[in-house]
Amino acid sequence: MWEGGNRSEACLGESTVGAGAISARGAGKSEALAPVSLNGAASLPGAGFASARSPMPSRRSSRWTGKLATLGALLSMLYLLLFPGHQSHAIFNVLRYETFRSVLAGLAALALSLALGPILIERFRAAHIGQTIRDEVPQHLKKAGTPTMGGLLIVASCVLATLLLADLRDGFVWLAAAVMVGYGAIGLTDDLLKLKRGRGAGLTGPQKLVSQTAIALLAALALFGWLRFDTHLMVPFFKNVHPDLSWAYVPFAALVMVACSNAVNLTDGLDGLAIGPVITVSLCYWAFTWIAGNVKLARYLDVAHVQGAGELTIFCMTLIAASLGFLWYNAYPASMMMGDVGALSLGGALGIIAVMAKQELVLPIAGGVFVIEAASTIIQRYYYKLTHRRIFRMAPLHHHFELGGWPETVVVTRFWIISIICALIALSTLKLR
Repeated sequence: MWEGGNRSEACLGESTVGAGAISARGAGKSEALAPVSLNGAASLPGAGFASARSPMPSRRSSRWTGKLATLGALLSMLYLLLFPGHQSHAIFNVLRYETFRSVLAGLAALALSLALGPILIERFRAAHIGQTIRDEVPQHLKKAGTPTMGGLLIVASCVLATLLLADLRDGFVWLAAAVMVGYGAIGLTDDLLKLKRGRGAGLTGPQKLVSQTAIALLAALALFGWLRFDTHLMVPFFKNVHPDLSWAYVPFAALVMVACSNAVNLTDGLDGLAIGPVITVSLCYWAFTWIAGNVKLARYLDVAHVQGAGELTIFCMTLIAASLGFLWYNAYPASMMMGDVGALSLGGALGIIAVMAKQELVLPIAGGVFVIEAASTIIQRYYYKLTHRRIFRMAPLHHHFELGGWPETVVVTRFWIISIICALIALSTLKLR
């Protein structure tokens, strides 16, 4: 289903021969692969780096972001320094609450991501780590050479801030961080192979899928065996429907992680397009994890109580904040792209959070943008194979609207609006049952 080893499948219009074209994107930049024939073989026309580069960060900006990094470090140390004094000073009791610590962790992650951004951009430019754009997406050729692998910024900021301010005795925190890092490692390998081989020739589809599935199964087995996780499902809009999947919960949970990771990967096609829905979905699951971890709220809303899930609010908030920091550099025109290291890790993180919050079936609602992007790619590919005709001008769906004349910023903004609506509908499932 996710074959091809690439981020998105761009099925072109009538001028393109073959079954379609696959488009592999770094964060916010389209990198189309060669046309794919009906038997799956692909030609690989290359495209070198363009001379265009985004402006270098100023010294004033570097000094400002350095101050933010210092602030983030101080905020991170605040919990470690002050919490032991809560027994003698009541004011420090506020550090016992996950919500307060999630705010501190978010500020720390935001400061770290803003501070690390210019450093990574400068280093990547010096090392010629930039995006290549294929001939099938000529409207994006001006983006060639933009620094990629910016997902490292998100992963580092998120994991570091989480480990500094979360309760490390909580297994959910470690599992969420491990899945994010594991999927990030797959994406990093893919990005590095593309840079080494050129022309977007990273991991193959089967290699990527097997690696994703292996990590997802290990995480699901850890939930099932180590954390003794409940295998009942919460069905949206149905109050008393809680099917028990028993051992089948392991492959189901793995499917959630793999599907979410690939859906985010496919959505990463325009500047800021994927990171916006990631933020809205993360905010939605910040609420879900907080409610699941609170006995009284879970009982009041009649949702599953998951002991220890409250610590995931810290992980969710750092995910939001680190993504906001990345968006500062990924907004149109992007100075940095996410790369597979970012898209796969973010998707995997959202998948494992949805599982641990016992809101797996709400994820397709909250992440509606990811669903329509992935669905458009699958429908385009198999419809063409059956009929030799295309439904969309190009897939994923954002390219369809782009080729229809919508400016890139209009496509991104409208998809963000759709994502906010989807998140609000997902939150409404707490009461509409």
